[in-house]
Amino acid sequence: MLSVKIKRLNSEARLPEYAFPGDAGLDLFSCENYTIKPSERRTFPVGIALELPNGYVGLVWDKSGLASKKGIHCLSGVLDSGYRGELMIVLLNTGENPQEIKKGDKIAQLLVQPVEQAKIVEVEKLSDTERGQGGFGSTGR
Repeated sequence: MLSVKIKRLNSEARLPEYAFPGDAGLDLFSCENYTIKPSERRTFPVGIALELPNGYVGLVWDKSGLASKKGIHCLSGVLDSGYRGELMIVLLNTGENPQEIKKGDKIAQLLVQPVEQAKIVEVEKLSDTERGQGGFGSTGR
């Protein structure tokens, strides 16, 4: 099993945890109380710093219940293995009502995954495929 080192930066911070055996995402918890207004974007401290091993990335995703029930969307994204600062979670209230976030609430989830760096090779032409340059809506749906 992969080990991830965690430093608590706030004495009230909850360490990330899996809710159930076999879960892909570690729950991340707010370290502050705040009510997000509709259409407001807010950065929440989690009170921890991580040391991900080289060759791994932390991907920060929505909590599905917050997204579906309250319209709270996570905008945080990628946590590189070389980053040692406090983990901060950016939330956006896409709903029509203010949403209260309290200390200790689950606000996002962290997936730790292996990552491979790509070698970039500039070329004059790319190989042909059945899809070709078909982009948005190219499947007809």
